[in-house]
Amino acid sequence: MPIAISKPNLENQCDVLIVGAGPAGIAAAITLTASGQNVLVIDKASFPRDKCCGDGLTTGALRILEMLGFNPATVDNWKVCSDVWLRSPSGREIQLELPNVDKNKTTQFAAIAPRIELDNALVKHARSRGVKIIEGCAFVSVIRQTTQEITVATDAVDSFKEISAKFIIAADGMWSPVRKALGASQPGYLGEWHAFRQYVSNVTGPARERLYVWFDADLLPGYAWSFPLPNGRANFGFGILRGSKYSVQDMKSLWPELLARPHIRQSLGDDAVLEGRHTAWPIPAQVTSATLSIGRALFIGDAVCAADTMTGEGIGQALLTGVLAGEAIIGSRNRDPDNVRKIYQRKMQREFFADHRMSQVLGRVLKNEFLTRGVLRVAGLTDWTRRNFVRWMFEDEPRAAVLTPRRWHRKFLKRDGAFESSGTATNN
Repeated sequence: MPIAISKPNLENQCDVLIVGAGPAGIAAAITLTASGQNVLVIDKASFPRDKCCGDGLTTGALRILEMLGFNPATVDNWKVCSDVWLRSPSGREIQLELPNVDKNKTTQFAAIAPRIELDNALVKHARSRGVKIIEGCAFVSVIRQTTQEITVATDAVDSFKEISAKFIIAADGMWSPVRKALGASQPGYLGEWHAFRQYVSNVTGPARERLYVWFDADLLPGYAWSFPLPNGRANFGFGILRGSKYSVQDMKSLWPELLARPHIRQSLGDDAVLEGRHTAWPIPAQVTSATLSIGRALFIGDAVCAADTMTGEGIGQALLTGVLAGEAIIGSRNRDPDNVRKIYQRKMQREFFADHRMSQVLGRVLKNEFLTRGVLRVAGLTDWTRRNFVRWMFEDEPRAAVLTPRRWHRKFLKRDGAFESSGTATNN
């Protein structure tokens, strides 16, 4: 009688396990898969799922999406923005135009994309590139680490209840369960920023097309925003730095008063209608002091606190950390974990640390109403200052590029945007 020999389950073994299928995790997955790595992505959610966010995409974010082969047409409510309006604490407004159209070419320097659509489109794009993604599968714990691999437990009931990988990339948010399981959590950490947002429909005022940022004196160094979406909709919200005038508890009561401010009401239009409910979220922005890696694990996105400490913007930063983590694994010698961590450390220091420190300095400037008014006045002085300030604002170049000569190049603040096409720029 033949003896049945059980075969090892190779389905739940991979080179790299990525926990989290948001922009950071997907950027890492696409980068690694393109180099021939066997990648598995798990996410506790099922897509499409919403993510509380301002939905804004900077030039830096758009360039990474283009590099990853993403197609903006896969996002139904993708909105290209070119007309930016800033309001000083004095009430003075400054109009800035991004150079979307140049020499019969159309490129994108800023766009708005609802996260429920963007993240779902990124998941589909990754799958089209050969990435295996398991939805509705949450990380539970680390079972063991050996000299060769790390094995984790999930809440799956099938063959993916245990997954073994040479490396794990944690793209699982600022309260990263992976980081906690590895003993690297930060008890009591609540992030540097806290933001509040709600979608608005029937926008009939100029905010229907204009991207607004309002630096109201009482919000400094925070700000309020209105980011336009197609069909008369907008993403409206505000963000505050923890420890500023308003506490997190104050944000809910501030909301109706903010909406009633004349300059905001005029921008949205008297007939604007709030959709659904308002939502809030914390923003982690302390990348220079965060744990970047431990053992066979690398942390990316919010799990490495990579958001811009001056603005709270995080999608571009998340995408970049994902790419850097993927490159660190690809570029290591014999996939040695010590070497991978060193490479990732160097890449993160090069791409983030100087910019973070610059943002910290500028953030302190923006705490002062008089200085904020001065900065915005200088930004609007001439065509040259308006043109280059808006490109810098939308991260056409890194925040501290001027102070880091290694990142200088011939087309500094003169490059085209992302997703080049012919003809005139169109907004969905």
